[in-house]
Amino acid sequence: KGTIHLFRKSQRSLVGKLTHEFRLVAADRRSWKILLFGAINLICIGFLLMWCSSTNSIALTAYTYLTIFDLFSLVTCLISYWVMMKKPSPVYSFGFERFEVLAVFASTVLAQLGALFILKESVERFLEQPEIHTGRLLVGTFVALFFNLFTMLSIKNKPFAYVSEAASTSWLQEHVADLSRSICGIIPGLSSIFLPRMNPFVLIDIAGALALCITYMLIEINNYFAVDTASAIAIALMTFGTMYPMSVYSGKVLLQTTPPHVIGQLDKLLREVSTLDGVLEVRNEHFWTLGFGTLAGSVHVRIRRDANEQMVLAHVTNRLYTLVSTLTVQIFKDDWIRPTLSSVPIANNILNLSDHHIIPMPSLKAADNLNPVTSTPAKPSSPPPEFSFNTPGKNVSPVILLNTQTKPYGLGLNHGSAPYSSVLSQGLGIPGMGPAQGFRTGFANVPSRYGTNARGQPRP
Repeated sequence: KGTIHLFRKSQRSLVGKLTHEFRLVAADRRSWKILLFGAINLICIGFLLMWCSSTNSIALTAYTYLTIFDLFSLVTCLISYWVMMKKPSPVYSFGFERFEVLAVFASTVLAQLGALFILKESVERFLEQPEIHTGRLLVGTFVALFFNLFTMLSIKNKPFAYVSEAASTSWLQEHVADLSRSICGIIPGLSSIFLPRMNPFVLIDIAGALALCITYMLIEINNYFAVDTASAIAIALMTFGTMYPMSVYSGKVLLQTTPPHVIGQLDKLLREVSTLDGVLEVRNEHFWTLGFGTLAGSVHVRIRRDANEQMVLAHVTNRLYTLVSTLTVQIFKDDWIRPTLSSVPIANNILNLSDHHIIPMPSLKAADNLNPVTSTPAKPSSPPPEFSFNTPGKNVSPVILLNTQTKPYGLGLNHGSAPYSSVLSQGLGIPGMGPAQGFRTGFANVPSRYGTNARGQPRP
């Protein structure tokens, strides 16, 4: 019999965790369609890569990379379904929505890296242009175009649909939009298709197929093989220009920045919150995009002492929840403190100054543990500074005379206020250094133990 470990958790490998999550997604029937399209996509990519090798066309290779991007978009769609199934956990308290943002960012960045690879290969081909075989060039073009359009129009990809609408337009969309306005001015019925702007993925698929068709015709007519390299550069530039705005938008979401289109609405809501009853100040506000279409935020609200915290919290949440779905509000009351007049307890008859002739001096023991420079407790391990005990101006607090009309018996002070230096020289100096040794008792005529008796004679 082996040892039974009650509290040991089973450790899964990374492959085991991925397999478990994939089974969770595959259990949903909505994902079966995506898995079917993914399998067809892999078969299509395999045929296209073989045709790229047989035709020796780099333009068809650049167009095949768009089919590989379609595979990434299908994986992103599966991740979106997985995010909807998962619930927030203690580790991921905001949920798993940022995984689909990361998937979109990775897909667009990989597409741009593929475009840069095509540009690098195209520059090398300009130096030595190989011969292009057009036997399967046109077939591969139409197969890739049909599958790309069929995938984009059949699968509802929520993350990419949101990013394509929210991100800024690419240069290809802007040029096509200018051309569409001219066409729609002649044929107004086409305005619903071309305006306000076309889907960037459909647009790049059509533009790439058009470039390959022109390449096929020029090679067949004039054997102009360099046009294949030029078409590859054009497809790579269109791919890079289309994916770059989406990468920027998803990257800003990952960096937890505030979306520009909601800044005005947030400012308006914060002004309304600051005018609520009991609210004194709204500060430390921070709002960011948690996922595509999900805004999160946190804010600190300072309220009056007599305000109801729960009532203010309900009003603030009601105002901000219309725009911010995941909101954290911290309510704290006003913490102003009245200035204290005295740091020590005052006796009941301290206001009658005529009854007090003896000056209450604070204990010097409290100042032993203070640093004379910073007035903070000194470290116990640090030795005291040399010749610092009973030094005037450091460890002896200034004496304030409460009654300047009455002269305390035997203190040896003049009538009226005395300067600080004269006070120290008349009985408040360092023992053994002044003519009158009155530091311990405050009386000059009382016998002390520093060598004199009551009559001023030396002790035997």
